[in-house]
Amino acid sequence: MKRAHIVVAGTVVGLAGLLSFNSTAVQLSLGSLSAVTAPARSTTTTTLAPTTTSVPRTSGSTPPTTTRVVPTTTTTAAPSVARSATGTATNYSYGILAVKVTVSGSTITNVSIASINDGGNPRSEYIDQQSIPQLEQQALSAQSANIQGVSGASFTTAGFEQSLQSALSKLGL
Repeated sequence: MKRAHIVVAGTVVGLAGLLSFNSTAVQLSLGSLSAVTAPARSTTTTTLAPTTTSVPRTSGSTPPTTTRVVPTTTTTAAPSVARSATGTATNYSYGILAVKVTVSGSTITNVSIASINDGGNPRSEYIDQQSIPQLEQQALSAQSANIQGVSGASFTTAGFEQSLQSALSKLGL
């Protein structure tokens, strides 16, 4: 009989705590998401250069002359233009983040956060502040979305990786 009172009291306290919990809606700013810029093009020019060859002269005969056309190919690559794209805004359980990637040619030159909203949760903010610089550095080192991640920031790592892959896909990498 003593246990029944404890169970009922615990249930009432738990229910009261659950009902008093207030959560805030996550705000997403789509105005900071940018479009993908057009990739640089390269041109190839083929010219035909005539080449003449002669056979050594034998006594009393006219040397035959052969002319053949040899194609010459010149490739002019357009200068590497920095292009950037922002990945899709990804919900990572504690908020929403979007990653911006800048590339030159096929080399990733910069990875940064385009937008992040973690709902003002101090613990989530702390984890993001500690893990995001490491994730950005890992992406630059790996030159892809295949990153190791950060221990203790599994959700942030998963969201970062998903948005990073989206941005790289937009850039054709």
